[in-house]
Amino acid sequence: MVKFTKQFEGQLVPEWKDAFVDYSQLKKDLKKIHLLTNEIEKKHTETETSLIKTIKSSLGKLSIFGNKERERSRAIKVHRKLASSGSNSDVYETELLEKIADDTDAAKEFFICLDTQLNKVNQFYKTKEKEFLERGECLKKQMEILIELKDAFKQKQANGESTQESKEDDSISCTILCEEDSIRSRAEQTELKESCLEDLKNNGEEALESPRPEEPIKINNEDSKLRTVSGRVFSCQGRNLKIKIPLTNPSRTLSAISYMIKEDLINQSSSKKCGPDGVNKLRISKKKLSHAEKMIKGALTELYKGLNYLKTYRNLNMLAFMNILKKFDKVTGKQILPIYLKVVESSYFNSSDKVINLSDEVEEWFIKHFAGENRRKAMKYLKPHHRKESHSVTFCIGLFTGCFVAVLAGYIIVAHLTGMYRKHPENTFYMETAYPVLSMFGLLFLHLFLYGCNIFMWRKARINYSFIFELRSENELKFRDVFLICTASMSVITGVMFAHLSLLAKGYSFGQVQVIPGLLLLVFFLILICPLNIFYKSSRYRLISVIRNIVFSPLYKVVMLDFFMADQLCSQVPMLRNLEYIACYYITGSYATQDYGYCMRVKYYRDLAYAVSFLPYYWRAMQCARRWFDEGETSHLVNLGKYVSAMLAAGTKVAYEKERSIGWLCLVVAMSSIATIYQLYWDFVKDWGLLQRNSNNPWLRNQLMLRQKYIYYFSMVLNLVLRLAWLQTVLHSSFEHVDYRVTGLFLAALEVIRRGHWNFYRLENEHLNNAGKFRAVKIVPLPFREVDEED
Repeated sequence: MVKFTKQFEGQLVPEWKDAFVDYSQLKKDLKKIHLLTNEIEKKHTETETSLIKTIKSSLGKLSIFGNKERERSRAIKVHRKLASSGSNSDVYETELLEKIADDTDAAKEFFICLDTQLNKVNQFYKTKEKEFLERGECLKKQMEILIELKDAFKQKQANGESTQESKEDDSISCTILCEEDSIRSRAEQTELKESCLEDLKNNGEEALESPRPEEPIKINNEDSKLRTVSGRVFSCQGRNLKIKIPLTNPSRTLSAISYMIKEDLINQSSSKKCGPDGVNKLRISKKKLSHAEKMIKGALTELYKGLNYLKTYRNLNMLAFMNILKKFDKVTGKQILPIYLKVVESSYFNSSDKVINLSDEVEEWFIKHFAGENRRKAMKYLKPHHRKESHSVTFCIGLFTGCFVAVLAGYIIVAHLTGMYRKHPENTFYMETAYPVLSMFGLLFLHLFLYGCNIFMWRKARINYSFIFELRSENELKFRDVFLICTASMSVITGVMFAHLSLLAKGYSFGQVQVIPGLLLLVFFLILICPLNIFYKSSRYRLISVIRNIVFSPLYKVVMLDFFMADQLCSQVPMLRNLEYIACYYITGSYATQDYGYCMRVKYYRDLAYAVSFLPYYWRAMQCARRWFDEGETSHLVNLGKYVSAMLAAGTKVAYEKERSIGWLCLVVAMSSIATIYQLYWDFVKDWGLLQRNSNNPWLRNQLMLRQKYIYYFSMVLNLVLRLAWLQTVLHSSFEHVDYRVTGLFLAALEVIRRGHWNFYRLENEHLNNAGKFRAVKIVPLPFREVDEED
């Protein structure tokens, strides 16, 4: 049977860990009472005879000498007091009416801690409940506006309206009153321009403008132009509202800009030709309304998740109080549980039913408006079920691992017999053609294997990586799935390369055999983009979308998963350069002409090597620039400088490889040293959050997920050593007769291992910082906003 402590720690919400009952501390206080009670009992046992003990126990059972109910009521009394003016919750204090334990001070200390935990739980529950209720009320208003606008679309379709504009994009029209000859004061115009500039900075919001019936808006031509650029306001339920869709991708950004320009031109011409009643018609597009619907749908899902977390918080804390009180009664022999548990049950966190009611309302909204009255469909979104781990996955991992080891052993034997990896001129063709494919796949799947190890460690340390990466349940790969992909892929790769090497050793046609590595690469690419629902389709497409976000990084809003994956690419520069060579080798047809040195002689290829070495750092630098633009924190600019220094170091290395002179060597040492110091500082202080002088753990940080502190010190030293792998460029150390490309692969593998090691502490620091803010659900922006609130 699993102990309650492990069950409690395994089910609590990690981001709210500090807000739960400190069950371990209560157990420590109870242990003190237990030890003191045992010592006193031993002393009494030595002096007291068994006959006296029998008489005492029998007298205690007789109701004439005492009433159990009176004993319970006289044991403790819990006072309920009003808290200070700064807090609306009640405060509980326990008074000991009689001697409960042999050590009264220890018992008082226990109940003080118990009261503190009860007050903490009530206060936190009330705070989060208020937060979720406010969010629910806001979402209710958003739903009402959305329903009203959707009804307007349905009514338009029912009336059979069809215009030239509606054929391109369905829309509903609102109106604004305009008076050409009205004049505003200069102060009002200045204020209007300032609000326009603020709106432009807030991603160019789009909406429609319509005044309240009792407050007609008077605008001249100049003011009309400013308002069309700043955004459109429509009137709904007696309020002036805007639709604000976040510009998180290039399509939304470009469409927003084109929409504003189009509407600006239309309204410039239409402002001169108002209708007979001074009415100007504007439209709100169905596409924008569908974006708003998706935003509200996502906000409801996150709200429902938060409400379920709060239910879990209440149930686990209730169980914690029950278990600790049972243990107290068992240790002291008193009946405290019924008295104190009655207080806990009547306390706010257990008696309030607002969260349950709101959760039911959210279910009804979602089922009615987003699932077509289909409850099962709604629950797939609100309560996604994780895939059950089957034993067949574990079996396949073992099977493919055995196949991989066996085929790899055969490949090594054949490579040794043929001498393909030795420094012989006749073996150069193999190292220039097939070996880049093998090394590229090796680095890629080594990185994936280390990611699976990271997932395993994150789960053991209870780091909520799926929340940090904002992964859906269908996109979340378990560590067993990652290991299965790695072992199966590497088995196929080594098998194909073994067959390729065997065919070469038997003297088959060079042109035909060299097609095999290219076909292998093509097959993996086709599997990646395969539209069929096989081979983890959702995860593959999620990976493609992340790669797209990285490639067009300045145009997309940067989230945690995007810059985390971009950091992985920074450690895969050798793999990207191998991919560049393979593409050149097969696209130019060099494999058929056996001219494997053609790509190295072409100037464009050599120039492209610079770009490939720069690209990962450039993408990451652009992400830092975008985050600085969105968030306005200067730390992102400092982080950008780190990647610029890495770009310069990578460029000098590529130049030194082409022209091995003393000048380039000195420049490589200088730039690489600066970049290494920069990167080490950022790794330890910013990404890992270590090297804090005043922390409870010397030169670490206050909160650590691993109990053994020496692991953190060892990890810092290991990261330092692996960061200095670039010294191989200067030392040119070789391993007897092994080809220099094999040495390069070994160094590239060390960098991949360093990155996998870095990943664990990077996410640990992110998890702890998030936990300190008590944020367990995402805050999804809402589309409809009142103009008065923004101004």
